[in-house]
Amino acid sequence: MKDFVLYCKSYRNDFLRLKRLLASVEKLNVDRLPFYISTPKEDKAALVEILGDAGDYLWVADEDIVRANPRASFEKYLSMPGGLSQAIVKSEFWRLGLAENYLCLDSDCVFIRPFKRSDFMGGDGVPFTVLHQNKEYFQLAQNRGESKVEENLRAEAQRVQAIFGRVGPEFYCAPAPFIWSAKVWQSLDQEYLQPNGMSLWDLVTPEYPETLIYGEALLKYRAIPLLAIEPLFRVYHYDWQYYVLKRLGETEEKLKSNYLGILYQSNWESDLNLGGGKSLPSRLLKSAKRFLRYLQSYL
Repeated sequence: MKDFVLYCKSYRNDFLRLKRLLASVEKLNVDRLPFYISTPKEDKAALVEILGDAGDYLWVADEDIVRANPRASFEKYLSMPGGLSQAIVKSEFWRLGLAENYLCLDSDCVFIRPFKRSDFMGGDGVPFTVLHQNKEYFQLAQNRGESKVEENLRAEAQRVQAIFGRVGPEFYCAPAPFIWSAKVWQSLDQEYLQPNGMSLWDLVTPEYPETLIYGEALLKYRAIPLLAIEPLFRVYHYDWQYYVLKRLGETEEKLKSNYLGILYQSNWESDLNLGGGKSLPSRLLKSAKRFLRYLQSYL
């Protein structure tokens, strides 16, 4: 078992984005940390076609991750919306016993500067935890009249806090990529899920996201020491955020001083959808709306 690995759960539609991520890993992975990629078994042939079979990655099947939990319902996995099942599969990767800790990446992530093991964990083997209060993002949203952003995220965090009986400030373990410890997920399983006759497939929903559940489980059960750090990647959640920050002078080169990478939202890059994107009228309407938000960033 490795002490730290990289992991990305992907699927066919995201393989062009994954190819970009893999290229950045192969170029910038100083310590040659193992990089695991999981997909549904039916997507493996397409994965090899896009990435090749000699790349710097190790493939595992989503189905094997699901079956590694003896209390998981495979039927529930098959019937779930893809976005939700993907979140749970990512959270259950630890059950394969391949690593004590892992950096959970999304396909639309890309590294922009060299990285190594010490960016994710200390010399004593304790992983860092992305944990913060989102103040910069909330303030920017308020400045732009996007108050719903803060309201929705705070309500989400408070719902998850209530599960664990914690009262206090809202904390966030997002955005991606996430540094996750098998010990934290195992403590959640042993201390909360099993006593309540549940699995993670019962707990995680759109209203109760896995990122907040991980953070609250860590705060509740203290499976590892809490060494909090700020987000590892710059994430542009909305196009209005991207336009405002670009107008303030933000560039990829400048981001390298504070961030290991950038997460480009996949819904902005329909040209990287394997097998084509939306219809021409839909793309034109989306472009028009985006241009209006670009103009709005000057106000």
